[in-house]
Amino acid sequence: MNDVKKLLPFVKPYWLGSMLSLITLTTLVFLDLAIPRLIQRIIDDGIAAQDQGVVIQTALIMLSISLTSLIFAIANNIFSVRVGEGMARDLREAMFSKIQSFSYGDLDRFSTGKLMVRQTADIGAFQRLVQISLRIGTRAPMLMIGSLILMFTTDQRLALIMLPLLLVTTVAIVFFSTKMEPLFLTVQQRLDRLNTVLQENIAGARLVKAFVRADYEGERFEETNEDYTNRSVRVMQFMSSMGPVLTVFVNIGMVVVIWAGGLEVIRGDATDGQIVAFINYLLTTMTPLIMMTMLSNVWANGIASAGRINEILDVQPEVKQSPDAKPLPTPAHGRVRFENVNFHYNGNSGETVLHDIDLTVEPGTTVAILGATGAGKSTLINLIPRFYDPVRGRVTIDGVDVRMIQQDSLLRHVGIVPQETILFSGTVAENIRYGRPEATDEEVVAAAQAAQAHDFILRLPNGYDTHVEERGVNLSGGQKQRIAIARAITTQPTILILDDSTSAVDVETETKIQNALDTIMENRTSFVVAQRISTVLHADEIWVLDKGAVVARGTHDELMATSPIYREIYDSQLGGGLNGEAVEMERVISRE
Repeated sequence: MNDVKKLLPFVKPYWLGSMLSLITLTTLVFLDLAIPRLIQRIIDDGIAAQDQGVVIQTALIMLSISLTSLIFAIANNIFSVRVGEGMARDLREAMFSKIQSFSYGDLDRFSTGKLMVRQTADIGAFQRLVQISLRIGTRAPMLMIGSLILMFTTDQRLALIMLPLLLVTTVAIVFFSTKMEPLFLTVQQRLDRLNTVLQENIAGARLVKAFVRADYEGERFEETNEDYTNRSVRVMQFMSSMGPVLTVFVNIGMVVVIWAGGLEVIRGDATDGQIVAFINYLLTTMTPLIMMTMLSNVWANGIASAGRINEILDVQPEVKQSPDAKPLPTPAHGRVRFENVNFHYNGNSGETVLHDIDLTVEPGTTVAILGATGAGKSTLINLIPRFYDPVRGRVTIDGVDVRMIQQDSLLRHVGIVPQETILFSGTVAENIRYGRPEATDEEVVAAAQAAQAHDFILRLPNGYDTHVEERGVNLSGGQKQRIAIARAITTQPTILILDDSTSAVDVETETKIQNALDTIMENRTSFVVAQRISTVLHADEIWVLDKGAVVARGTHDELMATSPIYREIYDSQLGGGLNGEAVEMERVISRE
């Protein structure tokens, strides 16, 4: 229940609705408890005494109570639904904001499927817990306690006889309830896995088809789905056994009351009306117990989901803004320094990704970064905007540790074109000005022209107002990359990072983009991560990474003369033939 208590502050803003819900619920309980007494009056004072007036009068009172109960029940439903829906909305917003605050390291720990389940199914389960608690969940125990008290006031001897049976029933309920929470937690974990597999297959449907892996993915989904189904069946089977067990207890109670109560009536120690009223109170005591047991699946599911929600809300982002952080001093020059930087994923327990990086990049310099896959290129540049923090050493911009710069200020000065191009649903223009919503139409067009995107955008059905479908499926890979480049340019950054941003375009378009970027990068510190060596030939400095270390640095000419690794990369891509000569000639001409 500690997890539930931690989420109660989300219910607090709706305290008035909660109080009104509980007040109407309490009124309903009192009205329900009055019915058996009125039945006793009809039997003893009306039927037994053959007084028709008492029967009619009491029946009218019971009818009035029923109509009043209907009004209060509707009111209770209205208040509880409003509280539950409002709380769920606030909780979704809180979780969404929390996920937005996650650093890259935090996102590495939670798959998309897991986050989706927590944002939807888990919050829905906790919402049902709150609503049920304000309705049946609170009404049932109040009815049970009230009925138990009235059982003793109706016939103390029968109540004492029934007390052991009620205790056994309570023990059974506690047993079922304590067993169900871990079972539901397991089901939710299997649902996480199912959603992860589903999300991967929907996002990668084209890849699955291209590699003819539909059968394999079908088997993988079937296995995960079967596992989830089996867990759910076990829970449902366990839950279904509760009803029959408690029904047996109810029937035993009925038999005992009729037997013992009948003997009391024969002896003259009780009236017929008392026994009927006692039976009604017994049913009013036992029925809520059954209801609570049947609803325990909602509570168990909600409690398990509350723990999973808190798992997200309790995350302390690996990258947090320091209380002493200040905006980056302006005007920013863009001098970047890596001071003895070391980095491991998963803190110090992970494998070394970067070690002993000690480099300085002067303002306005273009640095190209080469290396094999897994060499640490993307990780290195992700330290600049502080997507990760180094485990040792520091990264500075204009002499200021990035950990002491306000994150919004830092990111306003760093423009990024990530390795994986992501576009959002909306127009092309909205995607280009995503990082700077106030950008004018002229600035958007200028950025698109610089990224060699303007011409193809004009050929789209509605030009810059063309709607981008989910994940940009109505655009080619090269078109998406050029829009992403334009998006970074629009922010007018001091530092520009291009993480293999031209990998999806042809060589001719890459050359055009590179020529445009050469002008844009003149007064900016730029980092270019590339697979094609032709992309980095004009860089002011080239870094060659191998196994997390910078093994060579210099200009193209210097590295060709001093670095076997660079020379090997160059020969493997361009060779010493016509392609290499053409690239060399183009490089010389562009310099002149």
